[in-house]
Amino acid sequence: MDILKSGNHTVRIDQGELVGYSYGKFELIHQKGQRGWGHSDTEMFPIIGPTADTAYRVQVPKGNAIQDQHGLLRELDYEQVSVTENSASYRKSYTAGTVVKNSKYPDRSPMQYLIWPYSFEFTKTFELTYKGLTVSFEIKGEADMPYMLGYHPAFNLITENPRIEAGEHEITLGEVMQAGSRALEIPNACELVLQDQCRITVKTNGFDNFMLWTEVPNMLCIEPVTYYPNTKSQQFLHEGFDYLSREGKLYTVHIIPQ
Repeated sequence: MDILKSGNHTVRIDQGELVGYSYGKFELIHQKGQRGWGHSDTEMFPIIGPTADTAYRVQVPKGNAIQDQHGLLRELDYEQVSVTENSASYRKSYTAGTVVKNSKYPDRSPMQYLIWPYSFEFTKTFELTYKGLTVSFEIKGEADMPYMLGYHPAFNLITENPRIEAGEHEITLGEVMQAGSRALEIPNACELVLQDQCRITVKTNGFDNFMLWTEVPNMLCIEPVTYYPNTKSQQFLHEGFDYLSREGKLYTVHIIPQ
């Protein structure tokens, strides 16, 4: 377990997963074992959304891509790169064509193995200051590699009526739960505010949209995404790809409690 501290902020990281963020007396992150989800954060890459409708095949310019929901990155292990008092960095690497076991098989998926025809390196970095936590994602790999990226943190809810503010719009937890497994789309947004046990602002750079998801009243996933996959038939999932430049790409998420 890696622990970062700054002022009254304390962050706990377990093998690259954000498992705790204490701000004063408040725990901001959903805890494993509580109702709702068996994780506290994860990444969706190189695919966001379900692929069952396309028989788990994804159309890409190069080779064969077999992907389960939200991609294969979550099946890889992070390697620790560096840790200081206020920062920690972790990396996952993938070689094109490597067969990866699908942890959802056989109970939740018929696909035993996943594969992607591009090599990439994915670095996740946490930086904690007296203002809040910045989580950054650096993607390096083959030029013109298609990809989608989503960050999937789960926030702990305490009050009965939390509010989500998206610009001038206010969203209730009931609306999020009503959206079900598709998740509620918040398009063209780079900042949301969760008003619950305290006020948490989530700001992003590089992401252009959010998804909101939960099935329980004690947890809310606020997910910055490059593409919302549920507006069209999954036959057109490939239309949501960005393409990697030779220089790579950097995305950031700022979590600011007050």
